Amino acid sequence: MRIRNRRDFWSGVMFLVLGLLFVVFSQAYQLGTPARMGPGFFPTMLGAILGLLGLIVMWRSTARSNPELRLESVGWRELWLVLLAVGLFGAALTQLGMVVAVALLIGIAAIASHEFNWKETLGSIVVLLVLADLVFVRGLELQFPVWPTFLAR
Repeated sequence: MRIRNRRDFWSGVMFLVLGLLFVVFSQAYQLGTPARMGPGFFPTMLGAILGLLGLIVMWRSTARSNPELRLESVGWRELWLVLLAVGLFGAALTQLGMVVAVALLIGIAAIASHEFNWKETLGSIVVLLVLADLVFVRGLELQFPVWPTFLAR
């Protein structure tokens, strides 16, 4: 058995490892039964399905119908920019409010793209702010600041 599609193989390995981690760490909670699910039921089943999916993807990476694919290099700059954007969003939400936090998130994450365009980024920020306001602030009535706290005083 020869691995023909290395991208699929390593994706399968990632799914399998994440699924196993979900199963292992969810054992700290009571599993329950399908009729009376405990807090560990959903993460255990989700991890098992994810692990099974990983095995299937790994197995399919050896199929003769798969083209021979090698792994491309990792885009470290893009990866770190997206992680920075998410971290800043989490850190900024309570003090700077949803408007600034979402603008930071979308702006920094968009810079990571090879097809970055300011007009599209600003459009995305506006659309996502409107949707976030409708869903989280008005619909779900979540209690977090929309505007920076120093402006509310």
